Amino acid sequence: MVERLVRDQEVVRSSRTAPTFFMKKQAHVFYSGRVQGVGFRFTAAESARELAVTGWAKNLKDGRVELLAEAEEDTLKEFLSRIYQYFSQYIQDTDIQWQPASGEFKDFGIEF
Repeated sequence: MVERLVRDQEVVRSSRTAPTFFMKKQAHVFYSGRVQGVGFRFTAAESARELAVTGWAKNLKDGRVELLAEAEEDTLKEFLSRIYQYFSQYIQDTDIQWQPASGEFKDFGIEF
């Protein structure tokens, strides 16, 4: 752990901008399929809390689930992987848009 911290500090000092693995990203995701009524939002919120991902999830009138999540990129990828693994039998399509994090969220919530 100490070795990693020292290595990470050296990387930061060697560059004027922070390395990308320190930068938070935002994933704006739309899931379609049979994704409502199966505990999707609540499971996503639980996983988000375990991984310290912020943002929200909500059901849309057209039957999709919309999810907006922010964290470091590796953490977001783990989060999205967990969701897919748990709900792969219900997810028909996934549309993901990546962008820089806004930093506006303090936790992960369920929107209604």
